[in-house]
Amino acid sequence: MAWPTILKSTRDRVLPPNLANYNQFRESFSWRRAAQELTGLPEGNGLNIAFEAVDRHALGAARDHLALRWLGKNGEVRNFTYAQLMEQTNRFANVLQELGIAPGDRVYALAGRIPELYIAALGTLKHRAVFCPLFSAFGPEPIRARMTIGRAKVLVTTQSLYERKVKSIRSALPFLDHVLLIGEDSLPPNLPDTLDFQQTVSHASDAYTIQPTSPEDIALLHFTSGTTGTPKGAVHVHEAVIAHHITGKLALDFHPGDIFWCTADPGWVTGTSYGIIAPLTNGITSIIDEGDFDAERWYGILQSQKVTIWYSAPTAIRMLMKAGAEMARQHDLSSLRFLASVGEPLNPEAVVWSKEAFGLPFHDNWWQTETGGIMIANFAAMDIRPGSMGRPLPGIEAAIVHRKNDGSIEEITEPEVQGELALRPGWPSMFRAYWEEPERYRKCFAGGYYLTGDLARRDQDGYFWFVGRKDDVIKTSGHLIGPFEVESVLMEHPAVAESGVIGKPDPMALEIVKAFVALCPGYEPTEALRRELLGLARTRLGAVVAPKEIAFVASLPRTRSGKIMRRLLKARELGLPEGDLSTLEND
Repeated sequence: MAWPTILKSTRDRVLPPNLANYNQFRESFSWRRAAQELTGLPEGNGLNIAFEAVDRHALGAARDHLALRWLGKNGEVRNFTYAQLMEQTNRFANVLQELGIAPGDRVYALAGRIPELYIAALGTLKHRAVFCPLFSAFGPEPIRARMTIGRAKVLVTTQSLYERKVKSIRSALPFLDHVLLIGEDSLPPNLPDTLDFQQTVSHASDAYTIQPTSPEDIALLHFTSGTTGTPKGAVHVHEAVIAHHITGKLALDFHPGDIFWCTADPGWVTGTSYGIIAPLTNGITSIIDEGDFDAERWYGILQSQKVTIWYSAPTAIRMLMKAGAEMARQHDLSSLRFLASVGEPLNPEAVVWSKEAFGLPFHDNWWQTETGGIMIANFAAMDIRPGSMGRPLPGIEAAIVHRKNDGSIEEITEPEVQGELALRPGWPSMFRAYWEEPERYRKCFAGGYYLTGDLARRDQDGYFWFVGRKDDVIKTSGHLIGPFEVESVLMEHPAVAESGVIGKPDPMALEIVKAFVALCPGYEPTEALRRELLGLARTRLGAVVAPKEIAFVASLPRTRSGKIMRRLLKARELGLPEGDLSTLEND
């Protein structure tokens, strides 16, 4: 079906968007002017993420404003004003100083969404050490690999995670000097160089002066897995805070007094850039939920906490769709003003569904670990074209390009022509390196562009549309097919909860399209349903693009950030090595 454009919301409670006139704002925008919204360290001593996120508010009129509200999975609630957050992060910075941690040393965190993780992150940045978050669901080997690559000096983790995942590999981490354990019980005996987090932090001073920080000082090390090879450590610097701040204001439409809920885990870059930094630099309140996804719990949080801006992932949205719109209507969600999505392309059906369920559409946006912040978005003041990534942020120059046989880059100016999405370097949150892999980093740039590895097209009005990863694209009978388009059409059927599409080798066509489908409750994987789905796809997509085969599965393999692991579907289908599974949701 042709998805209708969704007009921007006209609810009475909607505040005037921060980005009201897209073209006018782009013309007048500069990163230098954006930086002026931040204060910088006192006495011109540079730019520090933690100061902009916490201290500048705590030292001013917002000191008693609620910064973080933590909701424990067992019902506990902990609140932190900006002043209290400054004191706690000062204490952690002093702990690092007392341990002899130097600027640039790497401090890793392995924990769920608990307050100590956020305190450690901001305290590390205050001390000018490098914060390196890990998913708490990682197994011992992915933890060892990432800590070895970055030569971890400090690890902050919980007692249970230490016992299950770190204890067995600690002897293989020669650079690890200190472990800070978070827990209610006393420390396990005979653990060398191990301290009780709460006890150590509570005994430290709550006064700390952030030392001069260059905008180019390394602040964050985020690991991301490619389809092959070892994990890549994307390096981000303190200057990234300029992009975190302004994209929160423009793409997520932060206003004073907002209550913001980013559901992402800080082990994923979204959980750091927008789960920690951006809402704090904008002086608003963040909700942190320790619990795992549960539709009833999530709706309860939206209602009880009067959330105004909600940032989540397509996987979670599809799971809410699976639970049904009626569950949403049973809750008072009238505080919601803006919904946004990131992690993988949001299927058009999900955008339309959210408009029906919440009276508001989800605004999809696009960025990567390497970009550090949102690059392309559907803005509050713009009409939404369901399935599109939106339009580039002010200060971001995006293009569709083609790499020629001689390695040169040619920009594609015609609309609706598929090519690789590329960005002109120069925005503040652009990654500065892959940790100790200069050649791997160099290969990301050509012809004056950062090459994202994503295939996309741009329509005549400047909206960008995701096609697929370069290594996901299917070549069949001379045609290039993006899996997302096929997946979205299959999801139009009420029986389909999720779909994943791969190219399967074929002696005649080179590849054929094969789809893997997970069904909604109440539907059975019958041959009749398979034929119905094949017919829907042929009608909507044509015989060349439609899948030739459909397999029913209980669930699709996804990363913990919600992306369908098509390469894993393909490896399992063809009996190939599965490669790095460290980011698999349920490995």
